[in-house]
Amino acid sequence: DASGAWRTERARIPVVVGRTGLAWGVGVAPDGAGEPAKHEGDGKAPAGVFPLATAFGFAPSAAAVGTRLPYLRLVETTECVDDTASAHYNAIVDRARVPRVDWTSSERMRRIDLYRLGVVVDYNATPPAAGRGSCIFLHVWRGPRSSTAGCTAMAEPALAELVRWLDPARRPALVQLTDAAYARRRAAWGLP
Repeated sequence: DASGAWRTERARIPVVVGRTGLAWGVGVAPDGAGEPAKHEGDGKAPAGVFPLATAFGFAPSAAAVGTRLPYLRLVETTECVDDTASAHYNAIVDRARVPRVDWTSSERMRRIDLYRLGVVVDYNATPPAAGRGSCIFLHVWRGPRSSTAGCTAMAEPALAELVRWLDPARRPALVQLTDAAYARRRAAWGLP
């Protein structure tokens, strides 16, 4: 229940974010006044509140990873388009099934080992604003001292547990904020 109190479900999970930190993103919460805005290629993970709706990975099925979320099996032609001029900007598509490839830049997801398991963060999604950032995921990290290009990453066992725990009926969301944004919103949002 979104209006209920926060409660701890398990111990904290260490994560890493964008190599240059966080910037306010396009999500459920309105833009952060006076805070830096996320944009394509800035190396920042989005700050704000974002739905988590789809799991993905190399496994053949949702049952194979134990998720209740809709599941997208990544194949060789699965791409996430980050070309701001494309009609498919910020969308995961199957290159083999698109009538016309209109992009020059994308992430070929099956070729990225860190995407062997992940969750799509519905960031800048409906409709996507060109240039505000794309292809944001929860995914496997390279280690606790690593960073990402703009995603949020964690150890594979923690991610696997999270993927199994997420329940689409409860409308899961990622809430991530800078320390300053957290302090300003803690009371109003009832944050722990």
